[in-house]
Amino acid sequence: MVTTIIMILASAIIPLARVTATRTREAELHRALREMRTAIDKFKDAADLQNIAPTDLKAGADNYPPDLETLVAGVAANNDATGRKLKFLRRIPIDPMTHSTEWGMRSSQDKPDSTRWGGQNVFDVYTTFDGKALDGTKYKDW
Repeated sequence: MVTTIIMILASAIIPLARVTATRTREAELHRALREMRTAIDKFKDAADLQNIAPTDLKAGADNYPPDLETLVAGVAANNDATGRKLKFLRRIPIDPMTHSTEWGMRSSQDKPDSTRWGGQNVFDVYTTFDGKALDGTKYKDW
């Protein structure tokens, strides 16, 4: 009798634990995407204000970073003889869905429905995980 009750309780707890773990990963994904998108926006703002040395800006990139690594490595500050670098990310966040630092990227020159990154710049990032969220949307569309 006791064993049956424990089995019933355990069968109710396991799905709840899975949903909780998924919610946690989704919250981490939202945080990572927000962190990278904020860094991209700060890079663009600094470039628009001419705070980044022109030698660190790629021609035709619309003042967006050429890749995510540039946000971590930093770029030279404009008119600064000390060699100070402007950094926008401490590290590239780990995608909680794929457990890697490989992110899907879009450039400002890519078509909205493009599935491949054109390589001109990084305008936006998304997860490469092909799954659906608890709310029914695709993670790639976040």
